[in-house]
Amino acid sequence: MSDTLKHEDKLGAVLFQVQKDLRQLKCSLENITINERGKSLDIQALDAAIGKTESSIRKHAEDYLKTVTKQLLVLPRIEDLQQKKQIPKWKPALETIPDVRPPREDLQGTSTGKKHKSALTTHLLCNPAHPNNRAIMHQQFGIPLPDFHKRSTNAAKHHRIISGPVVSLPTIEPKGRHSLAMPEEDMRTMADRSLLHMSIQHKAASLHPREDSYSSKTGLIGSKSRRYKQLKWETEPGSTCEKIARECTPLWTTKTPPPSTTSKSVDHRGMMQGINDLIPKSPENVPVQVPVNISKYPFTIIKGRINPMATDFCHFKQSFSLCWSSVVDALEALEKLLRDFAVPLAKVSGERLVEFGHGWDSGWRKAPPVIGLLSVLENWEEVLGLVSRPGQRYKGEGGIDAAAIHIQSCWRRYLAQTAYLRHCQRKWAAGTIAISWLMHTQMLRVRKALQARRFRQLENYRSRAQHLAANWKHIQSSKRTIIHIPSLGYSQSQRMNLRGFDILQNIQISRVCDIRDENVEVIYVCPRHLGEDILHYYTSLLKCDGATDEDDTGTPQASSSSVRRFIILTPEAVDYFPTHNMCLSTLLKYSPRTLKRIRNLIQGKQAYIVGGVAHEDDLAVADELGVPILAPEPAIAQLYSSKSGGRRIFAGAEVDVPPGQGDIYSLNQLHETLARIMTQNIDVQRWLFKMDSEHDGRGTAYCDICYLSCYNWALQEYHRYGPELWNTEWIQESVLLRYLDEIPEWLARYGHPAKTSCYPNWACFLKTFLRQGGVVEAYPPSDSVTCLTVDLLLEPGGEVTMLSCGDQLHSSCQLEAIGSTVPQTSVHPETLQSICMRVGQACLQRLIVGYVSVDLATFLNRNTMEQKVWAIDLDLTYSDQLAMTQLLLMMTGGTLNCHTGCLEVPTPIREKCCEHQIAAKPPLVNRYAVIGSHLFHSNLSMLYHNVFFMVCKAHGIGFNMKRKQGTIFAVYDSSERRTIGMITVSEDLQGALVTFARNLSDIHQEISPSKMQGETNFKELIKEIEDVLQMTVQNKMRAVEGKLAA
Repeated sequence: MSDTLKHEDKLGAVLFQVQKDLRQLKCSLENITINERGKSLDIQALDAAIGKTESSIRKHAEDYLKTVTKQLLVLPRIEDLQQKKQIPKWKPALETIPDVRPPREDLQGTSTGKKHKSALTTHLLCNPAHPNNRAIMHQQFGIPLPDFHKRSTNAAKHHRIISGPVVSLPTIEPKGRHSLAMPEEDMRTMADRSLLHMSIQHKAASLHPREDSYSSKTGLIGSKSRRYKQLKWETEPGSTCEKIARECTPLWTTKTPPPSTTSKSVDHRGMMQGINDLIPKSPENVPVQVPVNISKYPFTIIKGRINPMATDFCHFKQSFSLCWSSVVDALEALEKLLRDFAVPLAKVSGERLVEFGHGWDSGWRKAPPVIGLLSVLENWEEVLGLVSRPGQRYKGEGGIDAAAIHIQSCWRRYLAQTAYLRHCQRKWAAGTIAISWLMHTQMLRVRKALQARRFRQLENYRSRAQHLAANWKHIQSSKRTIIHIPSLGYSQSQRMNLRGFDILQNIQISRVCDIRDENVEVIYVCPRHLGEDILHYYTSLLKCDGATDEDDTGTPQASSSSVRRFIILTPEAVDYFPTHNMCLSTLLKYSPRTLKRIRNLIQGKQAYIVGGVAHEDDLAVADELGVPILAPEPAIAQLYSSKSGGRRIFAGAEVDVPPGQGDIYSLNQLHETLARIMTQNIDVQRWLFKMDSEHDGRGTAYCDICYLSCYNWALQEYHRYGPELWNTEWIQESVLLRYLDEIPEWLARYGHPAKTSCYPNWACFLKTFLRQGGVVEAYPPSDSVTCLTVDLLLEPGGEVTMLSCGDQLHSSCQLEAIGSTVPQTSVHPETLQSICMRVGQACLQRLIVGYVSVDLATFLNRNTMEQKVWAIDLDLTYSDQLAMTQLLLMMTGGTLNCHTGCLEVPTPIREKCCEHQIAAKPPLVNRYAVIGSHLFHSNLSMLYHNVFFMVCKAHGIGFNMKRKQGTIFAVYDSSERRTIGMITVSEDLQGALVTFARNLSDIHQEISPSKMQGETNFKELIKEIEDVLQMTVQNKMRAVEGKLAA
């Protein structure tokens, strides 16, 4: 082997020269014919002999190349080339060459996995460009190869062991010197050279400042750095191949440090295998510095075609002939891309193309990316801009066909998309229709089921109502259970607009005072959870039961019995629907546990329900409990509880009503009706507009006629004709037409809602008024008007009973009552009873039973000075005044005689008598009470109820059980504590009014600092009481003057 190494240069040259001579001889003999003795020379036999000899020589050359290739050589120490003129011969000792052949015993018993691993290792050893080649060389042979992508600072101090084809070239005189940075003309001349050999001369490279430029465009990131290396080129004319030591910089590597000189010298990508085309020459080493950013093998592609005879392409093809199979596919793809987009000129970097071909061959063979192909071009920015130009594809090769295909595909896509969208629309429409139909049918089934269920509930209600009417007297005289459900069955829009709706429903908590009848047990359904303080307070009140003292009239047994006869229940649905403002009947309907408990409490007892404002769910609750309702049917109640329905009942009862008309639903009807009744009642100064479904003055507005411009003229016309002739139509016609012209503007400018918190202006009020319907009626034409409320019980047996009557007290809104004085003193009792009896009978004729509240207005006629009483409103419900009256009667132990208009209370003072003397029956005395059920103050929430009662006690506010006079409070909730009720009882009306006003003033001063007055209606109520007191004093003075005059 050592002899082979010594004579490797001569042997290689000889073999190469012999092979060349044989090839030339074969070429020269192909066209020569020799005649010898009339016979032609057999050229084919000679050609076969020469081919056989050539094959034998080629085989020996290949064996020699394999022998040389498998040797491991050590590079010499890098020294200064200026001191040495010749390259030292490589003479490694055989001991330093490790034996790479695997042991036979290891190969015989190896498994399939180990064989596969060994084959893979051998394949990687034969591919020096693979990234794992260095690691396997280091593991298998202990040879640390340099890293091409890292700078080695001590590369000049250590030897590197490499493997691969090794060529030792003798020193000869070169024919020419070439640089990688030479001009293009010189580069083309290199293609004519037969052989280009590169020998590596190691020298410490001088470091230069690196200038990195970084650019990024359309996804391409390239790093360009100026790096220099020393290469020695040697040329030989007539050579057919060349060996290149080159370096390919990846396009997608950013700011990679330049490799060292040693790493450049061992770049195996540029080395060729085989020695057939190698001719040993001795070049003269001349170091040349070449920047990396200049391609070594550039060539051009014109109009997507490569000129195979071009010098630059031939030079590139010869340089990479050994790896041409991987380059040709990428080159064809690049040509096709350039032809497709009609690129006139493209400058290709050979190194990038080879690197791209290797990557494409090993990774993504199917289709190369356009960006990847363009990255091999030196003018890739210009080409990319041209390729990215819209429509450029159709200017290139096959552009017409591509355009036709594109048009056809777009049209087919449009047709398919249109058909698909139409299909989706039809499918969606079919689904929508199907779902709508299913929902419609389901709603029909549910609606029919609900109608059947409600009809069944209504039938059950009617049957139970008949039983209640037939046995009413018996029920009233026996033990019975009253289920109080103070439900406000308003419409949903009304309920959602009411603040503190649950507290409004709980204002009638005084219904529990029905237990003052010993035969009555009360189940009170509360719309909210009550605290222990409220429960304890009402328990203490009910223990009193009008008794002066337990030692005098009451016993502990009686007190405990009264406490056991009432129970307060709260539906569990209150927690499920805290913000829905449902009426209490609906909450109880969805509270099965509470219903079950009520059924257990009333089992085997006479019981009936007393509700509030009628609602359809009242029937459902009654049907669940199996008890009758002391109230009309919900439909009848909704019909006659409206303002228009009340006027119809008053008309049927033949009682006086204000001038006006109901059932108004359009603007023209409103204007015509108003003009007509204004003409007929020219002395009325204010006109009221009331919505049918509203309550407590919420849906009321007014407009004063004094703002009407033609009113003075109308008065002159009235006085000219006189009251007798004024009622003729032809006289009123002129005034009527004038009113019709001015009423729209008059209402728009001077119409005012009574409560601006509900309806801020006339436009909002008018819109709701016309939607719900309403009534137009006159306000009493007097400066002094008193309104009173009378509570009636329309018994199922057909009797009418007056339960309560009182004069109303108003706050800032004169159309909303927040209290009353009991008993009433404004109307003669007989007149009041006559009106109430007629109204009650009219209601009974219309199947209205239960509790009814009638509002009346009384005033003095200016012309005749006679008292007139108008029926102005009818509520088919249990009123707040009646609930507070029950508390009043409970605490005083008295009775309210509406026929005489007196509150009769037994005197508490008793004369002492001996044991054997029977005490006489105590006489009855009259008392007057002032009731306030809606007293609101925002600062009350700062005090708990026990603290509030202590404050009142400190100011002397309380009830004297012995004298049956004083102050009684009604509390409604434990959380907000802003609304309370108060009753003051005194010997005369003036004393009760003074006590009520003084209590309000003391409470306000106690809970309201000077800087925090809070929201309250105390002040308006105090002012109203002062006006009533002044009127009372004037009436007393007039009565005294009348007696003196008589």
